[in-house]
Amino acid sequence: MGIGVIGLYVHDQDEALDFYVNKLGFTVKTDAKNGSYRWLTVSHPDQPNFELGLFLPQEPVLDAATAQTMREMVAKGAMPPLVLSVKDCRAAYDAMRARGVEFTQEPIERFGSVDANFRDPSGNGWKMIQARG
Repeated sequence: MGIGVIGLYVHDQDEALDFYVNKLGFTVKTDAKNGSYRWLTVSHPDQPNFELGLFLPQEPVLDAATAQTMREMVAKGAMPPLVLSVKDCRAAYDAMRARGVEFTQEPIERFGSVDANFRDPSGNGWKMIQARG
């Protein structure tokens, strides 16, 4: 037993797919459609058994009003941040900026490590933390 997929709400699945694959280096795990519903997941090459779902807030999972509220909350950056662990935060920052990732915080040293922040095109916040060791 264990967690296999963690979902994120995104406003455009194709845009999210481009960002996570071409800018962050994730790979597509599943891309399946059932009517207007699309099950889209990606995974990081270092964690192939853990998937990140890139889902639209939509029916049948949410009613129309709740889906609209979720889209607004994601766009405002109100959802909890995700954490990306990297070996070298400054090197990852430079490489990701070169691929077009826009950071909201440059790498800084604190709490015995180095971290930086960025958002995906939908507004989901990420904290990139240099692994200790």
